[in-house]
Amino acid sequence: MASWGKLTFAQKKCVTATGKLMQKTDMVSHGARIGVAASGGVDSFLMLKVLTIRKAIMPFPVELMALHVNAGFDPTSHAPLVDWCADHGISAHIELTDYGPRAHTEENRKNSPCFYCSMLRRKRLFELCREYNLTHLAFGHNADDNVVTFFMNILQNGRADGLKANDAFFGGELQVIRPTMLLDKATVKKAAAQWELPVWENTCPSNGSTKRDDIHEWLRLAWKGDKRIKHNVFNAITRQQVDLTSKKV
Repeated sequence: MASWGKLTFAQKKCVTATGKLMQKTDMVSHGARIGVAASGGVDSFLMLKVLTIRKAIMPFPVELMALHVNAGFDPTSHAPLVDWCADHGISAHIELTDYGPRAHTEENRKNSPCFYCSMLRRKRLFELCREYNLTHLAFGHNADDNVVTFFMNILQNGRADGLKANDAFFGGELQVIRPTMLLDKATVKKAAAQWELPVWENTCPSNGSTKRDDIHEWLRLAWKGDKRIKHNVFNAITRQQVDLTSKKV
């Protein structure tokens, strides 16, 4: 039996779907150094766990490094991630910032707190990738995130575009990847609970009251009572975004 033990249906689905997407989009290659953006939420923690398994399965060597930029609402919230990475032999960079509180002050006059904080954290993640000579930066976005982003872009930007599974940044020096983009949120949560991942609560005062949350609720009401609508929407948008970055054969 493999070192990670017998997998449940949800866990196996996570590992298999992630591998399928990584192969279809030619996501990583020999010697890839992957920075895993680990916020501590269920999505990124699940991705980190799955990538440790995929790393052992891959026919070539890759390196993983967890990157956590604490927004500053709770300076000790990342302790479970530190312990988990130590137990699993994963190197990590943990950094405490004041981005979250700053996003809720007069410093941020034009944007929502969520957008401003996210922008600062992503900028820092890019800097860390350069400092550690990482070739990839992995985000734990799932199929639900892809669908919501697609409709946010339509409604707010007039653009029919979601999340790319594999996207080149800085002239190709860094690949931004989303290995778990084929997974629905329900499967992610179920597998994470079965693995008993030490996910912690998001204590941001704006959590649950963002424009993204509003659009997610609007979509939930749109397909309420007819699962076919949700299924068709997810399939259509997922296929479109994955096809954008699939390797040509």
